Amino acid sequence: MNRTISICAAALAALLLAACAGSQSGSAYSRSQTRGEMNVRMGVVESVRTVTIEGTQSGVGTVAGGVIGGVAGSNLGQGKGQTVGSVLGAVLGGVAGQAIEERASKKDGLEITIKLDSGQIIAVTQEADESFRPGERVRVLSGGGATRVSH
Repeated sequence: MNRTISICAAALAALLLAACAGSQSGSAYSRSQTRGEMNVRMGVVESVRTVTIEGTQSGVGTVAGGVIGGVAGSNLGQGKGQTVGSVLGAVLGGVAGQAIEERASKKDGLEITIKLDSGQIIAVTQEADESFRPGERVRVLSGGGATRVSH
């Protein structure tokens, strides 16, 4: 019975930590952005700067780490010590799982400053899956809540 309570407490702690985690996408198209019309503008690259795109924090790492930590912690002591170990293990495992997920999904990115043909200057940050150089002519695609630069 105590073991079941411990595991439930660990899962609850992990879920609470997961609720605090946000999510962020890279340069991939979401399903809702496919087959939709995009506005295309032309321009010239003014400058390119390398940046780091933060990793995702979907909550998967938090939950997985919390469950593993909770189960591992429940093996410590007996009675209340076992419950405390389970809860502590869940919290520590959740924090570690979140950090691992964020670090594993971090990506290299580019901040591309572009002078559009209209004279407007914009900056777009995206994953560094294509190289850009100052003076290069590019297309800026906007739609569905996202803007991308391509050749």
